[in-house]
Amino acid sequence: MNIDITEAVKSLVPDTAYSTDNGKIVDWDMSEIKSNAIQPTDAEIATEVSRLQGIYDSQEYARNRAEAYPSLADQLDDIYHNGVAGWKISIKAVKDQYPKT
Repeated sequence: MNIDITEAVKSLVPDTAYSTDNGKIVDWDMSEIKSNAIQPTDAEIATEVSRLQGIYDSQEYARNRAEAYPSLADQLDDIYHNGVAGWKISIKAVKDQYPKT
């Protein structure tokens, strides 16, 4: 997933209204802002896009693990049949396949 300017603007000034065209902000309605925030510059928005993209990218291992783990019902069944030690082996295989970066 690529973070776009709308995510960055929501992060910087969550209460503002704006419109976009081809990935650019073309109109700001700062009257909607409920705090004393000011309109972010293009550079601030670009920096926020990069920051949010970095956070998203750094969590890829967690998204991969969540898909790869067995369902909770299957994990409980694994514990019942193989004990916690056997369950840990199953879970460790997923953790080893998708290590934290």
